[in-house]
Amino acid sequence: MLVSFLMLAGGFLLLLRGAHYLVLGASSLARRLGVSALVVGLTVVALGTSMPELVVNLFSAARGSTDIAVGNVLGSNIANIMLILGLAAIIAPITVQKTTIWKEIPFSILAVTLVFVMGNDVLFDGRMLDAITRIDGFVLLSFFGIFLYYVYGVSKRSGERGDPVGELTMPMIALYILGGLVALGIGGSIVVEGATGFARLVGLSDHVIAMTIVAIGTSLPEMATSLVAAYKKHTDIAIGNIIGSNIFNVFFVLGSSALVRPLPFGEFASRDAAMVIFASVFLFVSMFIGTRHRFDRWQGVAFVLTYLLYIGYILVV
Repeated sequence: MLVSFLMLAGGFLLLLRGAHYLVLGASSLARRLGVSALVVGLTVVALGTSMPELVVNLFSAARGSTDIAVGNVLGSNIANIMLILGLAAIIAPITVQKTTIWKEIPFSILAVTLVFVMGNDVLFDGRMLDAITRIDGFVLLSFFGIFLYYVYGVSKRSGERGDPVGELTMPMIALYILGGLVALGIGGSIVVEGATGFARLVGLSDHVIAMTIVAIGTSLPEMATSLVAAYKKHTDIAIGNIIGSNIFNVFFVLGSSALVRPLPFGEFASRDAAMVIFASVFLFVSMFIGTRHRFDRWQGVAFVLTYLLYIGYILVV
């Protein structure tokens, strides 16, 4: 058990450092190329904080640990909204822009709704098995392309231009990006090994481990980014990082994982997907309760308590 725990801790440390260096290198490269800060935030930062989920999922799918692959994405999205955004709001109330309320949050709701429909083949299509197939993976990745096109449109409308002079030299940028990718690859492999070993030793299912330890562990970059942003009153970054990461997790991470191996979508996955839909809709409705277009501290407390109740329910059931 000690070995499995050390593997988890060491793997998560590598994932965090790898994501940090990848974001730092990619952001500096984007600035050198003159890409707008808005595009960097919605793509590079969101993708960078979602890299631990992506790497863990690809290794899980390749090794047949499909419960971890599905549970990691759904569990991370639940933790992002209910736990991380809730904690960020407790630190500082979050004012949300209209574009986020009417475009990006609904886009995240569409993403998980698609996964729920695609995964429930028996219910909606009368098939013999519920699964996210390779065809479904192609569809999810296609929607990811649409999301990138939307980001490009936002960039054009904003008229922002980045600083063409990066903070790092090109050799350092290459070193940071390659080093980050290597750390992510090694860390992801170690986390999957440690999580499956830990689950077997303590008698917990892969699903429970994925929804708790792995999901929270891979969401640490989002947590660090959003909580620091909330503390520094950069509330747009706090919520933008969460919504962007959730969209990346579903369309890119889950879509890529399904291409590696079709992902069985059982009863637990349907329940977790429904919880992500609930959390996303709850967030949207919260924008019109109390102070309009603001996520207040009391709402953050409600979200955190709801998350703890749901995790307690998973552990009991």
